[in-house]
Amino acid sequence: MSRRSRATRIAARVFLRARRLLAATWVWLAVAAVAALIAVGAFRGLWSSASAPGSHSLASLCAALGLGALVVARLAAYLAVGRRIGSATAELRADLETGAVLVVATWAAVEATGGPRSLLYPLVYALIAFLVTFHRHAVGLPLIALAVALELATWRVAADGESPRVLATHLVFIAFFAVVHTLFLQAEMLRQRRAHRALLASEVTRTREEARDFRLISSQLGADSRTRSRPEEERKLAQGAVETIHDALYYNLDLLKKTLELHTCVLLWLDDTGERLRVKELVTDADGVVEGAFPSDAGATGSVVKTRQTVRLAEPKRGHLPYYAVGGTASTVIAELLAVPVLEDGHLRGVLCADRSTACARRFTTADESLLAGAARQIMRVIQGERVFTAVERAKYEHERFYTASSLLNRALGPEQVFATAFRAAREICEFDFAAITLFDKTARRHTVAAVDGDCGGTIAADGSESFGDNAGLVAMVVKNRHFLPAAGELRDKDTPVFTKKIKLRGIESLLVLPLIAADEAIGTFVIASKASHFFGKDKRELLGVIANQVAVSAKNAEMYRAMEEMATTDGLTGLVNHRTFQVRTADLLSRAERQGGKLTLLLTDVDHFKKVNDTYGHPIGDQVLKAVAAVCRAQVRKIDVAARYGGEEFAIVLDGTDLAGARVIAERIRTEIEKQQHASEKGPFQCTLSLGIASFPDDGRDPKTLIGRADEALYFAKHNGRNRSVAWVDAHAPASPALRAVR
Repeated sequence: MSRRSRATRIAARVFLRARRLLAATWVWLAVAAVAALIAVGAFRGLWSSASAPGSHSLASLCAALGLGALVVARLAAYLAVGRRIGSATAELRADLETGAVLVVATWAAVEATGGPRSLLYPLVYALIAFLVTFHRHAVGLPLIALAVALELATWRVAADGESPRVLATHLVFIAFFAVVHTLFLQAEMLRQRRAHRALLASEVTRTREEARDFRLISSQLGADSRTRSRPEEERKLAQGAVETIHDALYYNLDLLKKTLELHTCVLLWLDDTGERLRVKELVTDADGVVEGAFPSDAGATGSVVKTRQTVRLAEPKRGHLPYYAVGGTASTVIAELLAVPVLEDGHLRGVLCADRSTACARRFTTADESLLAGAARQIMRVIQGERVFTAVERAKYEHERFYTASSLLNRALGPEQVFATAFRAAREICEFDFAAITLFDKTARRHTVAAVDGDCGGTIAADGSESFGDNAGLVAMVVKNRHFLPAAGELRDKDTPVFTKKIKLRGIESLLVLPLIAADEAIGTFVIASKASHFFGKDKRELLGVIANQVAVSAKNAEMYRAMEEMATTDGLTGLVNHRTFQVRTADLLSRAERQGGKLTLLLTDVDHFKKVNDTYGHPIGDQVLKAVAAVCRAQVRKIDVAARYGGEEFAIVLDGTDLAGARVIAERIRTEIEKQQHASEKGPFQCTLSLGIASFPDDGRDPKTLIGRADEALYFAKHNGRNRSVAWVDAHAPASPALRAVR
């Protein structure tokens, strides 16, 4: 590559970078140039009446024209693309550039028309107010700083020596306009936000009231909002239903007005108390319709409310039409009124009114009355349809929650898991404050508190230690009657004991004690309580009742699962763990001891001459001997140890965290305890003895196979050297052991 071409490329690259830099900074360069001209007085008196024509240089005039072009170009660019920039940084830059251009242009205009005493100087205050009102602080504060700097610069170069008092006055007013407009702006924004929140809250309240009026939601929905996990969805559902109803109502009323040539067609709705009527929808040519509520017994509409019959009235007087404001046009322009009741299953819900003015030559006929009555029925069908839709949506949601609760219970296995899942399932139905599950022992006639969730000021043990017999408490009565208590889920008498008189549930207003019924037998109760009144409605009681039935079945299944698990891991005769479980537990304990550097000792035992016991006294007596040995082994070991039936008359004991010396003590304790026992038989009492072999980890072996093998060798040594003794493997295999070193 030649030097010339390389230089050309470098020059082109420099040119492009310079052009990009100029495109990005030309506005600021222009602003800086104009500010410098203002600072040196280039614009002072340019257009003032005191300056003589031609007294200013061509450069000043060019600067003024250039400034005008700059302002026009910047404003055009700002209006064209400035507001369409997506980046927040780019938008901030555009605002700063445009504001800076306006600031220097304003000061140039002030300087050109006489300086600080110019008639245009109030534009400075207007500009300051504009900057702080319509721009964020990140834009307004730098521009105000630029304005103050220009003010100081123009004061210093003032030809007529403006006094510091003028400067101070200008700076004070600049600060005053900036602060006052900032405060006014913040106050106005705060007022707008408050007004918006109030309007939003009013609209939500109105929507909920109308939804309640149309029976779309329960009157207790607001008080019972804790029981629903999706209150926003409920509100949206009700709002959508209300809007749909109003659209349908307006269409029907507008159609009636056009068809029957009416002056006003209005639907009045009765409130829950039955004492007030409110305008729900209307189509009218009048401007004096009452927007609020009025007594339901007023005027002609009051006759409809009382008699539930159609009322037709010619030339009604002022007080006959309460939905018109006092002093309105009703007494002068209304020629006839027709009002029909809006009924639902015989209950009055509202009144549909239609009136005609004197300008209409038609009068109401029987056909008109039938048409209006049909419209009233159609209005009620529209409301009922939306009510059914919302009910279906709500039922769908509740059934989804119920399905979730059922799925949770179906996955539970052990009793503890069943109880914990039962509480979670119940919370899918309702957010209670306290819950408990009790189990009933039919043989002992005692109730046990098996699990507790929540707190109501009382102390109830949930570990099975809290038990009580049959009494007059609600739990005992529910088990006897196999029916939930109290009626309607309301605890009217606070002194009624739930469990016992000693256990108090404080602050409870709603209570439900459900029976746990499995195979047509009450096995316990499911107690659910809340501090809210009227908490357990009919729907909740039914769903919780089904949950209780599933809890009962799951508890029974968990009991069977535990029994099967015990059968799979436990020896049926002795109650100790079986051989397979012993192998698994031993391997686990050895692994843990190796990881933690701990000790572990294995004992293998064998009943001496057990075959002789079976042959002499019979196998049932032999089984009794094995049970007795198992009982001694179980009693002498800790919960962290493993006592197992190894096979036949052999037993195995794993002592976790025990060295050889400690194992010798325990082995001797077991041996001497068995030796002291007397076993009864038809041939008289007899005694049995044990032989034990001991092997310790890690000295005698580091894996299960080696450890068991060496304990078995020690047991074999004990049996062939006199029996009724405990022998350690290290003793049986000592280099010089003509005499047995075993502890008797």
